[in-house]
Order: sequence, then C-alpha cells, then structure tokens
Amino acid sequence: MTASSGTPTRMPNLNAGTMSAAQRAVHDRIASGPRGAVVGPLRVWLSSPELADRAQALGQYVRYDSALSPRLSELAILVTARIWSAGFEWAHHAPLALKAGVAAEAIDLIAQARRPSFPDVDSAAVFDFAVELQRDRQISDATFAAAKAAVGEAAVVDLVGICGYYGLISMTINAFHVPDGDGPVLPEVTAPTSDYFRA
Repeated sequence: MTASSGTPTRMPNLNAGTMSAAQRAVHDRIASGPRGAVVGPLRVWLSSPELADRAQALGQYVRYDSALSPRLSELAILVTARIWSAGFEWAHHAPLALKAGVAAEAIDLIAQARRPSFPDVDSAAVFDFAVELQRDRQISDATFAAAKAAVGEAAVVDLVGICGYYGLISMTINAFHVPDGDGPVLPEVTAPTSDYFRA
C-alpha cells in the first residue's frame, strides 16, 4: 500500500537547515547530475549519506549509461515496479518508458501484471528475463540464452543490475511509504491476472 492510498509516509524530515555536511554534499552531487533533483527514495537514502552516495552512483549508471537502450531499460524498470507494486517508481517511469518507445498497450498490460505480445525479440527477451529473475529467483537456460542472443552478454549483466537497483528503490519506496506523486497510478491487481508475476 502506498502513501497516496492513505498510509502515512515514513519519509525522513530533511531540509537544507537540518542536513549534515555529508548529507548536503551527497544531495548536491545528485541534484547537479542528470536527475536534476533529489526526490522520493533518494531523499530517504540521505539519512545514510554513504549508502546514498554509493547507491545513487549505481543508479546513475544503470539508468543513463548501461549497455541497454532506454527502451529496454525502462521496460525492465516497469517490470520491477509492477512486481514490487512500487507506486512512486511506476508514476515516474511509465511516462519515461512511453517516451523511450515502449508501447502504451504494453505499459497498460504490465500495469495489470499481464504479459504483452512484443513485436520485437529484444523486448520479449528483456521482459521475460526481468520477470523470471524476480519471480522465480532464478533464470532458466532458455531464458538466459534468449536474452544473451537478443542483447548481448554485457547487456544481460546490466539487466541484472537494473533489476537489482530498482528492487532496492522499490524496497525503499514500500518500507518508507514514499508517496506516488504525479503520474500514472499503478492499479491493484488480483489473481488470475497477476499470476504471471508471482512465483
């Protein structure tokens, strides 16, 4: 349940006047980078500035510089948001996924925890890999081979990194009841539509 659905947020009450020098330094590094702002789970992390600094550096790589195209990266992020029911993540990344080239119909089906029919091999391979890894905690030989053939070995390594990083983001969102903010709302889903995303 997200903070927007009535659950009080557990977000730390940090502002310019209460931040330590270490928190301010990390805040400024994030704000001056490609994100341009420190919001949501990254703001939570500032309570532990060393974790925040290391995690945001990984996040900058997997979001902006990985071997996957933005379309495929955003697709994996949406899968992770759906698996964790992380509303803030979905609200922020569904529009980015659409802009990067993920079809609106595919985004809608993922929101309902259903598998889209992808017209391209690479999207199907990334989707199946991201779901299987997070749902089953393993990757079958067939799914691994399909992903490696579609995007290459380096991109498969980065895909695991994307799922792991956005899993951490999702845990932070859910543990601290980070409000969803502006953007598409991730719907509640129930069986049988959600079965594909559940072990």
